[in-house]
Amino acid sequence: MMRERPVWRSCLYVPAHVGRFVEKAHTRGADCIQLDLEDAVPPGEKAAARRAIPAAAASVRQSGADVLVRINAPLSLAVEDVRAAVVPGVDGIIVTKARGPDHVRLLDELVAECEERAGLEVGRLWFQVLVEAPEALAHAEAIARACPRVVALGLGAEDFATAIESEPSEEALAVARALVLYAARAAGVMPLGLAGTLSGFGDIAAFQDMAIRSRRLGFAGAACINPAQVGPLNVAFTPSEAEVDYAGRVIAVDAQARAEGRGAVALDGKMIDVPVVRRAEALLARHAKIMARSNYRPR
Repeated sequence: MMRERPVWRSCLYVPAHVGRFVEKAHTRGADCIQLDLEDAVPPGEKAAARRAIPAAAASVRQSGADVLVRINAPLSLAVEDVRAAVVPGVDGIIVTKARGPDHVRLLDELVAECEERAGLEVGRLWFQVLVEAPEALAHAEAIARACPRVVALGLGAEDFATAIESEPSEEALAVARALVLYAARAAGVMPLGLAGTLSGFGDIAAFQDMAIRSRRLGFAGAACINPAQVGPLNVAFTPSEAEVDYAGRVIAVDAQARAEGRGAVALDGKMIDVPVVRRAEALLARHAKIMARSNYRPR
């Protein structure tokens, strides 16, 4: 049976084989630590990185972060990665370069076998899935619906840009990002991503502004590659006090209007109707889940 779906504002990539990064990861305040077996690990270090997973997972989760393992795409590597990753202390798998729903279901079957072998509850591990090729983009919603493990969907910007022979710029990837966002929302899973690139961490103020804009577009959180990006993501993807206050007033004025037999009502010069109320309810529900996180830190 699947657990309650998580809330991830910030997902920090940490190479699983680099001890100095693993040791400090739990202090960074990220909602999710993503132990990497893929791009950040050279081919000659893959085996060592796999062996490091149990100890690394125990280390990075000690402040309350969820722990995912990013696996490689080639099936020969993916099988070895999954077998290494399905251990106590790991909450999920990041499925890279998803080709379609059958690809996700194949990994679902493999993970279930590994869970059973490890004595873990079958269905316990989540999937975060990355769409990284144009041929997979048309199947994004089907990928997100492929199995109950899928809780998040994102665009692998760098690989996608390479596949379409573009730069990973906001302009070049805007349509692909939007389609992945819509697919995730249609399937009821978290859309993870940013309007721009996560590689630029030199200007943190600009990064936070971009993250805030990303949330306004509909994204729920994002990955990051540098610890300095964690705080800005947490701020950007947490409803502000003003937003929480306004949402509470929306729900209160709507309840009063319904009690009086009225339909739409005005608040602060704006019409309050059903979509506005639904957004307010969703914002308050999200805020409550964020506040309930064991590793939540006041901003």
